[in-house]
Formats: sequence, structure tokens, C-alpha cells
Amino acid sequence: MSTPFYVSPQQAMADRAEYARKGIARGRSVVVLQYTDGVVFVAENPSRALHKVSEIYDRIAFAAVGKYNEFENLRIGGVRYADLRGYTYDREDVTARGLANVYAQTLGTIFSSAAEKPYEVELIVAEVGAAPEDDQIYRLPHDGSIVDEHGSVAVGGNADQISSYLDQRHRDGMTLAEALKLAVESLSRDNNGGERRLTAEQLEVATLDRTRPQQRKFKRILGRQLSRLLDESGGADAGEAADADADAGAGESGTAAGESGGKVSKDKGSKPDNGKGASGEEGSGGEPLL
Repeated sequence: MSTPFYVSPQQAMADRAEYARKGIARGRSVVVLQYTDGVVFVAENPSRALHKVSEIYDRIAFAAVGKYNEFENLRIGGVRYADLRGYTYDREDVTARGLANVYAQTLGTIFSSAAEKPYEVELIVAEVGAAPEDDQIYRLPHDGSIVDEHGSVAVGGNADQISSYLDQRHRDGMTLAEALKLAVESLSRDNNGGERRLTAEQLEVATLDRTRPQQRKFKRILGRQLSRLLDESGGADAGEAADADADAGAGESGTAAGESGGKVSKDKGSKPDNGKGASGEEGSGGEPLL
């Protein structure tokens, strides 16, 4: 009888973590941002039937990246937990913190069990409060740890690069249109530093809007409303470009006038707007990853 090959616990955990991280990185990214009236979720997801962003309870929403069947099971479990707790106690007792703890226990148990592979998922649980300072956002990696996030967070794909981009540009008090514009800009950037164009058909967008009169604050932004918000962002860019062109034209006129009068005036000039380069979608390696 041959002796089984020995692997140290540290190496086994490292291998399992690397396996999960590679699977998550193949999924398309999800971005969550706080804005004035709540929290917005923006995911690159061309599928109209398989959602990466979903409602859990009145003020709580869920976003995930990775294997769809795995995070869908977690979503269903979260809905059942929230319904049971709200029915047994009170609806106010269902919180994002409690739900994140349940998910952390589940993911941690699966990750540390040698009998099954770790889940290739990364989750975000968010709750909108009565004021921006009461909003809660929790990120849960594959190993079941909980990270308390503020302002903005990204998971999946090139999450590190997107998070760095968001940290530099996100600010408090942003409108929904401004937050959506920033989210789309961050998702449009590829690993090589180039940019690609994302249309409304390629995006899944939802909000937790604290201003809604209904008890349920979750709302999907679809079709005409999403296109209008994206057009507003594009219109603002076009207006800035037009202003820059007008300034440049005025500077040229001033230069010509200065030459005729013996004095030359120089304007700063605007930087040219480089065209966005297109890049292919991330390959899923034949696995059902979102």
C-alpha cells in the first residue's frame, strides 16, 4: 500500500485560494458606488435572464461575480434567511450586517472543507440607510472574510485596477448620473490601459434609492431610463468638448489679432480626446461565469 502524498495545511489553503481567485477573475466585473440618494450597482452583463444584481429584502441588495449556479444558491439562501427573520421578529431586524455574517459562515465552511472545492464567487451585500452615513456595504471574498467598504467597491475581472480608478475619482454627494458615468468609465478600462465602449445592452444597473416612498428601496434601471442616464453623461462630455473647442477658437482669433497689432497672445489649448479602443470580452474558459 502506497503512502498518501502529504501536503501541508498552509499549502492546501493557498492552493484552494488561488483556484478560487482565478475563477473569480474570469468573471466580468461589478461596481458598487454610493451616491446622494443611495447606492448604485453597475455590472457588465449582456444576459437579460441571468442577473448578477438582485434584491434580498426591503433595503438590502446583493451583487456577485463568479460561477452563476454557486452565487445563485447563496442568493436564494439569503432571501430565505431574510424572510424568516423578518417574519419571526421584525422587518427592521433584517440587516446587511446579519446577512453578511450568514454568508461569511457559509463561504468559510465551504472554503475550509477538504471534501469539496471552494466556491468561485465574490459577493457584495449593501443596505441603504436613512442618510448617506447610514449606508452599509460589505464585500465577501471566497474565503468567507468580511470587508467593510465605504464609497465604492469593485469585484471580479480586473477589480484591483478598477478599485484604484474609483478611489481616485469617487466623491461624496455625487448624483446618480455622475455615479453611473464613473462606474461605466471604470468598467470600460482594460488591463492594458485602453478603453472600450459599453452600451446599455451590455450593462445591468440597479439602485437602492432611499427617496422611494415604498418600503422596498430596490429598483432596476432598464431600457429607456438607462439610455437616458447614459446619454446625459455623454451629453455632459460633449458640452465640455464644445466649450474647449470654443476656447481654442477664441485663442486662435486672439493670436491673429495680436499678430496684426504687433502682440501675440497664446492660449493653453485643450488636450485632444483620444478615441476609445475596442477590446474583446473576457473569456470564460468554457465555464458558466458571470
